[in-house]
Amino acid sequence: MVPSWRDSVPEASAADLENLMGTGLGAAQEQLQRNGGFLPFALVVQNDGEVRLMAVTPADAAEGSDGDFDADAMISDLTELLRQNRGDFRAAAVVCDITLVEDESDAIHVAAEHRDGSVFAAVLPYAANTASREWEFGELAADSNEPAIWVD
Repeated sequence: MVPSWRDSVPEASAADLENLMGTGLGAAQEQLQRNGGFLPFALVVQNDGEVRLMAVTPADAAEGSDGDFDADAMISDLTELLRQNRGDFRAAAVVCDITLVEDESDAIHVAAEHRDGSVFAAVLPYAANTASREWEFGELAADSNEPAIWVD
């Protein structure tokens, strides 16, 4: 049997990370279905156990760019916001839309980390079904992740 990532993580930390993972995937799927896309956002588990959403406003899109935004800049801003406020929570996750180049597919990416050093990330591929006008989601897969918030 392959050891699970949970085997190396304290139970309370694993529960926080799974909570963020499930909430992040659900929120991103809901935004996709409602709006056809989503901006990067973060979720945190506060010290009292409550989950909160955190977001940053995209920098103004360049004139004439059809409202494109810089997702990498937003992710960087979110990470900085999380670092500055990390004393207020025990776990955090950044949720963003990525392209899986080898699969030629879009995916929801959730990178979660706990203040105890535990990290977990996953990708959920998705595609639009033009016939049914529904979103189809693939298999959730683990992804590698480096800590970005509790690093010094």
